[in-house]
Amino acid sequence: MKVLRFYFRTNLLLRILVGLAAGAVAGLIFGPKIQWVSPLGDIFVRLLKLIVMPVVVFTLVVGAASIHPARLGKVGVKALLLYTLTTALAVAIGLLVGNVFKPGLGMTLAGTAGAGGLKAEPTSLLQTVLEIVPLNPFKSITDGNMLQTIFFAILFGMGIAYLRESKEERIRASANTVFAFFDGCAEVMYKVVHWILEYAPIGVFALIAVVFGEQGSEAFGPLGMVTLSVYVALLLHLAVAYSGLLLVFRVGPLAFFARAKDAMVTAFVTRSSGGTLPVSMDVAEKKMGISKGVYSFSLPLGATINMDGTAIYQGVCVLFIGFAVGAPLTFSQQMTVILTAVLASIGTAGVPGSGAIMLMMVLNSVGMTVEPGTAVAMAYSMIFGIDALLDMGRTALNVTGDLAVTCAVAKAEGEIDSGCWLDAPPRDTLPEAGEA
Repeated sequence: MKVLRFYFRTNLLLRILVGLAAGAVAGLIFGPKIQWVSPLGDIFVRLLKLIVMPVVVFTLVVGAASIHPARLGKVGVKALLLYTLTTALAVAIGLLVGNVFKPGLGMTLAGTAGAGGLKAEPTSLLQTVLEIVPLNPFKSITDGNMLQTIFFAILFGMGIAYLRESKEERIRASANTVFAFFDGCAEVMYKVVHWILEYAPIGVFALIAVVFGEQGSEAFGPLGMVTLSVYVALLLHLAVAYSGLLLVFRVGPLAFFARAKDAMVTAFVTRSSGGTLPVSMDVAEKKMGISKGVYSFSLPLGATINMDGTAIYQGVCVLFIGFAVGAPLTFSQQMTVILTAVLASIGTAGVPGSGAIMLMMVLNSVGMTVEPGTAVAMAYSMIFGIDALLDMGRTALNVTGDLAVTCAVAKAEGEIDSGCWLDAPPRDTLPEAGEA
C-alpha cells in the first residue's frame, strides 16, 4: 500500500520520464529477451484506443456548441478566422520542418505483427475531401473513420449552438439539456483519461523497453531528432507566424512578447491552456489594455479551438512515425494531416496529455492505426515517452497564439488601450528567471 501511495503521490511527469529511462535501460540490458513485458505495453495501447472515439465525439460536440452564434459578431468571426488560419499554418510548418529533419528515417521498427497498422493505399486528396461527409455517422464512429466523425460532431455541435439561442423556451431548454449531457460526458472522459494516464508510466516502460531491446542505443538518436524538430518548428511559428500577424495589425512583436511572458511561462510549467486562462485574461487586461468585451470571448474561444503548438506536434510526429515504420507520408496524406488537425483542434481539451490522444486521431486519418504489437504502436510509444517534454513547448505556443490573435482583433476593432504600450511593463510584474 505504501508503494501505491508513493506512486500516485509522485508527479506524473516525473513518473513517465522515469518509466522512459527505466525502459530504455532495461531494453539495453536484456535486449530481445525483454519481449515478455510487451503485454503491459499492449494494455496501455488498448486503453488509449478505448478513449479516442468517445473523446472525439463528446469534446468536439461541446467545443462546436460552445461557440454561440449570437456572439459571433465581427470580433468572433475575425478571431475564428485567425485561429483557423494560424492552426493550418502551424501544421504546415510542422510538416515542413519534419520533411527537412526527417526524424525516424533509417529506423527499422517491426512489431510482432510486422509493420502492421497500415491500411491499403490511401485515396487521393480530392476523394478524401468528398468522403468527409458520412453516409451513416454511427457507422463512421464504430468504424473509426476519423474525418467523418469529426465532421458530424462539429455539425451536430453547431446545431446545438443555434438551438440554444432559440426564442422558443421549449427548444432552448431541450438544446441546453443536450448540451449539458455532452458536456457531462466530456467531463467523464477527461476523468477516464486521467485514470489511464496514471497507468502511462508502466505502459511507457514496457513499450520503450521493447523498442530499445530491438533497436539498442540507436533509438536515442530518433527521439532527440523528434524533440529538436518540434522545438525548431515551435520557434519558427513564434517568429514568423505570430510576429507577422502582429506586424500586420501594427503591434510590436517584442513589446507583445514582453507583456505575454507571464502567461507563456505559466503555460510551459502547467502544460494546460485551460489552467493558464486566468493568467492570460489578467495579462490581456492589465498589461495589454485589451477591452474585456474582446478578451472575455476571444481567449476562452482560443483555449478551446486554437492548438497551434499541438498542430505542429502532429505534423512532426506523424512524419516521424511514417519514417520509422518505413511508410513515409505522401503529399496527399500530408494534406489530410493538415485538414484533420485543423478540424480536430476545435474540440481538443486544453489539458495535459491531450495532444497524444489527438495524434492517434491524426494517424487514423492517414491509414496508420495504432494496434498492439505493431510497428506503428512501437513508434507511437516512443513519442508518448517524451510527450511531456514536447507538451510544455506546445502548450506555451498555444497560449501565446491565443493572446496574439486576441491582441490583433482588439487592435483591428480599436478595443485596445494604446497607453499600456507606451512603456515597458514594470519590472516587478514580470517573473524572475527560473520562477514559475
